[in-house]
Amino acid sequence: MPNPIGRALRDHRAGHDRVAWERAGLQAPESFALTSPAFADGAPIPPEYKGRLFGQDLSPALAWTSPPAAAEELVLIVEDPDAPRSTPAVHTIARGIDPALGGLPEGALARRTPPQGVSYGRGSLGSRGWHGPMPVPSHGPHAYVFQLFAADRRLDLPESFGLEDVVRALNGHVVARARLDGTYENP
Repeated sequence: MPNPIGRALRDHRAGHDRVAWERAGLQAPESFALTSPAFADGAPIPPEYKGRLFGQDLSPALAWTSPPAAAEELVLIVEDPDAPRSTPAVHTIARGIDPALGGLPEGALARRTPPQGVSYGRGSLGSRGWHGPMPVPSHGPHAYVFQLFAADRRLDLPESFGLEDVVRALNGHVVARARLDGTYENP
C-alpha cells in the first residue's frame, strides 16, 4: 500500500545542484575514480546497506584509484539530493582518510569505530558515521552521491564539525575529486 506522505512529497526534493560536488570552492579535476564492489555507478544500492530504520545500516565497501601525490587527506561526503528538504540530507562525512589506503572495507564507516585517523562530522540526523539510505516510503527513487575530495592539506576542523565546516576548510584546497552515485527506492 502506498505511503500517503511519500506520495504527497514526491515533487519536493532538495536538488542535485545543491550537493557539495557543485560548490564553487570544491571544483577540481576528476583525476581519480571511486567505485564499490556492492553497486555500479548509477545502479541501485543493495538492501543490506539500508538505513537503521529499514535494514542493517552497513556501509558499502569503497575503492579508489590513486589520487594526485599532492593529496594529504581524503574527505568523503555522502548526500541524498532527493530528500524532501531544502538541502540534501547528509548521510556521512568522514575526514582524515589516508589517500594511500585505496579503499575502505564493508562496514568501515560504523558510527562507533571509525578507521584509524578518521573522524566523523555530524550528518543530517545529528549523529556521526554511516547512515544508509532511508527514503520516505512511496517518495520515489533517491540518489545517494558518494563524493571523495582530495585535499592538499590536513583540514583544521572543530571537534564537532558539520558539512558547512568541511566545505569552508576544503574551499580552494581540493586538488582532485571522485564520485560514485547509487540509487535507492523504498516502495
